[in-house]
Amino acid sequence: MATLMYMPTEHVPVLASELVDMLDPHPGETAIDCTFGGGGHARLIAERLGARGKLVCIDRDPGAERHFDDLAGEVDCELQLIRGDFASALADIEGEGMRAGLVYMDLGISSLQLDAAERGFSYSYDAPLDMRMDPDQSLSAADLVNEWPEERLAGVIREYGEERHAHSIAREITRRRPLETTAEMVEAIRAAVPPAYRFGRGHPAKRTFQALRIAVNDELELLDLALPRAWALLRDRGRFAAISFHSLEDRRVKRFLAERARGCICPPELPICQCGREPEAEPLSRRALAATPEEVTRNPRSHSARLRGARKLARGPEPGGEGVETR
Repeated sequence: MATLMYMPTEHVPVLASELVDMLDPHPGETAIDCTFGGGGHARLIAERLGARGKLVCIDRDPGAERHFDDLAGEVDCELQLIRGDFASALADIEGEGMRAGLVYMDLGISSLQLDAAERGFSYSYDAPLDMRMDPDQSLSAADLVNEWPEERLAGVIREYGEERHAHSIAREITRRRPLETTAEMVEAIRAAVPPAYRFGRGHPAKRTFQALRIAVNDELELLDLALPRAWALLRDRGRFAAISFHSLEDRRVKRFLAERARGCICPPELPICQCGREPEAEPLSRRALAATPEEVTRNPRSHSARLRGARKLARGPEPGGEGVETR
């Protein structure tokens, strides 16, 4: 496969108007963007926060700094950038005593990372097997592919990629070691799967590349840590939202919000509630929101996006009044 030079396209935020409508930012509020990326969602939120508002942006990719600098010159609200994974950053923010009116996440890989061929995220370009969202971390996709035992590799591909041919793919990868490029990985996958799978709907390497990326970046483990930390940072009546792009992310978000919205957990045979548990969340939509056909036409990467959100129910009088953050 020939090496292709590819210039990243302009970042197009997915479900942007739906996210803003769901979060309903008010002037003067504090917001936390857990996955700043190219700043597409952050720009829209910042415009609504106004000069008295604050937007805290988190990203572990150093490339986000350039987009943050661009945003800082265009909006009036106070801005802060934290470099690191969102689970650690949210814990640090909570330790500082900050509370927010809204927290949101745009999960998975950003278009800017995917379109940078040299980062090795895409099966469409021949590049080093890297896939690190944070280039400073030690583990890369090449390390995982060339050093992990076959069974562990198969487990990752099966669990994180939901790939039914995981064992044959892992066997072929280990047989061909060392693999150093995305093209070599694609060739190994094609050799491992049945002919009908190679030419069926979708690229045969899609699920395996997803699995490797998730494993390299600890995406699901960090999400499990980040969700309760994000919720703890919300003030009463604060809003949380997350955009996910595959079922593994969406199930976690759905389960987390459903648990927050659940009331009594007493056995059904008890005539009167004994647990005293009350819901702490109110869903902001009846079901997950998906991109419209018009958005999918403009931006095909939005076809799998799902947006869920909830409002944190008030437990008592909130200092600072309606709609204005106190910091």
